[in-house]
Amino acid sequence: MIKAINLHKTVAVGDGDLEILRGISFEIKRGETAAIVGASGSGKSTLLGLLAGLDVASGGDVLIDDVSLSQLNEDERAALRARSVGFVFQSFQLLPALTALENVMLPLELAGVDDAEQRAREFLVRVGLDHRLQHYPTMLSGGEQQRVAIARAFAAKPAILFADEPTGNLDTATGERIIDLLFNLNATEGTTLVLVTHDERLAALCQRRLAMDSGLLEELQ
Repeated sequence: MIKAINLHKTVAVGDGDLEILRGISFEIKRGETAAIVGASGSGKSTLLGLLAGLDVASGGDVLIDDVSLSQLNEDERAALRARSVGFVFQSFQLLPALTALENVMLPLELAGVDDAEQRAREFLVRVGLDHRLQHYPTMLSGGEQQRVAIARAFAAKPAILFADEPTGNLDTATGERIIDLLFNLNATEGTTLVLVTHDERLAALCQRRLAMDSGLLEELQ
């Protein structure tokens, strides 16, 4: 489902270049759950952005369901994300002027889904927010906002879900509920799940753990 081939990422810093990723190659099969772990600054989020097509590699390639991201332009990558990829950000990325229901509906409407409102309601109910449909983000707790973000990501029924520190801003109890939701929706929808996390509980639940260290990747047993 996901194939990284000799991925490199270099950015200009001051008078020189900083190599963030140094020749990373691996595959993740359809329906697998994988955690990318490592210290802050090790390149985890950079790698996730490349896998999701949100950023462009300096070298190498990413294949999503056998489609080469390096061969796509920005509009084509956006179309691929809309069709196949969901993303849950640590900062939630909800639009403050829209209700919970409208936040989940918006990407569905942009994708031309006929039953956008019905599907948005269904997934908000599944994450336990049927009583918060008309609430705005400022009226929701951090955990509720994260559940809206997860409902938004899963409502599009993506083949792959990328999540960047999905429990990072949450207390332990709320984090555990978010973990349960992610894996429950992964199991029922068959979605490939790729997580960047510092949360050992979350990483341990994944079928695979991939450790980033100084721009290199190692699979943990």
